[in-house]
Amino acid sequence: MRKLLAASALLLPIALVACGQGRIVENSEYRDDSGRNRVQGRLSGNQDGLLILGTDRSGRGRNDGNPGDSGGALGVNAYLWRATLDTLSFMPLSSADPFGGVIITDWYAPPAAPGERFRATAYILGRQLRSDGVRVSVFRQELRGGVWVDAPIAQATATDLEDKVLARARELRSASASL
Repeated sequence: MRKLLAASALLLPIALVACGQGRIVENSEYRDDSGRNRVQGRLSGNQDGLLILGTDRSGRGRNDGNPGDSGGALGVNAYLWRATLDTLSFMPLSSADPFGGVIITDWYAPPAAPGERFRATAYILGRQLRSDGVRVSVFRQELRGGVWVDAPIAQATATDLEDKVLARARELRSASASL
């Protein structure tokens, strides 16, 4: 116990001295351009290689100008992502993961049929705008005796939604190409 007290008595003044050894921060350290000329996340700030905890937005490595194909914010094709959100916008959104390419809606009850409700999950499968780049799963439930029960749904429903997503994605791509 004495050794512990002696050790703490020696370390306490050192710790207190270290706390008092501050410096005055100059206003010049808070300039707006202090680090903005660097590429976010790079060790050296140059275009020399290492990228740490960030995304390279330098423009290198882009293949056809598609925002979804670059190293930008989305991990999937941007046209398919936006088209899927647009197509499923009539349903309340529960979750959206742009890096994994998954969109999950919450239950939606059509006003014309209050005894049934639908839910959809869309998967964007890649970074290219292709016909097999999106998959939609639709779930249906019916209200029976005050309890929601799973009910079958026609496979054509999911296929129709996928076709609408693809058509919307083509529209978005055409609109951006004409700009």
